[in-house]
Amino acid sequence: MRALTDGGGGAVVKITYYGHSAFLLESADGTRVIVDPYRHGAYGGALRYGAIQDSAQAVVASHAHDDHGATDTISGNPQVFVHPTSAQVGPWRISGVDVYHDDELGKSRGRNSVLIFDDGDVRVVHLGDLGHTLDPRTVQAIGTVDVLLVPVGGHFTIDHVQAATVVDSLAPKVVIPMHYKTGKVDFPIGPVDKFLATQARVQREDTGSIELTRETLPAERTTIVLTPTR
Repeated sequence: MRALTDGGGGAVVKITYYGHSAFLLESADGTRVIVDPYRHGAYGGALRYGAIQDSAQAVVASHAHDDHGATDTISGNPQVFVHPTSAQVGPWRISGVDVYHDDELGKSRGRNSVLIFDDGDVRVVHLGDLGHTLDPRTVQAIGTVDVLLVPVGGHFTIDHVQAATVVDSLAPKVVIPMHYKTGKVDFPIGPVDKFLATQARVQREDTGSIELTRETLPAERTTIVLTPTR
């Protein structure tokens, strides 16, 4: 595991990608938050990423579908937040912005929350199953984004073209794609490569984790492809 750039001090935030849209966020003091955990074998076995067996102080879900909201699978007696409004877990300030899982104001797939995690140094934003591009009011509500976790596979979420538009509107320093087709998910969604073709700076990692501080955020927007750990 390595930081995005050399120097700049110790890691303040560690981000680990389990697969699909599930991540572990760890602060410098060891506070662990798991985001959008899937249920292994969900949807008749279509979701084949390995079970998440880690513990955490909190588990946060953008919505309650089984590939994002399997909060009961996380050990450690965590605090549970689904569609959070405002919470504090260790150094993490957690909040949410209401959006939709589709482009029909939720008529087809319901609500979704943009999840915001701020440890006072690095601000991480997870878009959940966002189904539409963002209007200026929503962009303003989300605010500054250092690291953006963005769905890119389409069908159930924004596709690669819409994802590129959302990235441009939020202007993060680091982009981590999620919710795309792999050998472990049998959903009618696209692969990551179409999205990567829209991005100027792409860095592929052979590990599932990165470590970040304010000082090591890249000067130019960089898209990081993490290898799922499950």
